Amino acid sequence: MPSYRVTANVGLLRPGTSAPAVLPAAVEAARALATVEAHDVGVVRGQARVTVRFESPGDGQARRVAWAVLERLDELADISDGRLVRRYGNRWYPPRRREPGT
Repeated sequence: MPSYRVTANVGLLRPGTSAPAVLPAAVEAARALATVEAHDVGVVRGQARVTVRFESPGDGQARRVAWAVLERLDELADISDGRLVRRYGNRWYPPRRREPGT
């Protein structure tokens, strides 16, 4: 089954949100729709970045998982640079674009 990764930079937290709650909430959103393989918070160019890696049968379902994660993160904090990539061999690339009508 293909492996995907959704990432987003996390900025200012919304009122009532604690920093330790952000990653588990993102993972929970993904886990409701897919098998989560790994998750992490790192600092990239001075900004916190949440990463959730998961399995999905195809690009369409992976997009739904990514949107769920990004939507949940957006409820908790200001986010930017949300991105979905798919693993091909040992490299990560954006999933194929959907054709009109599919």
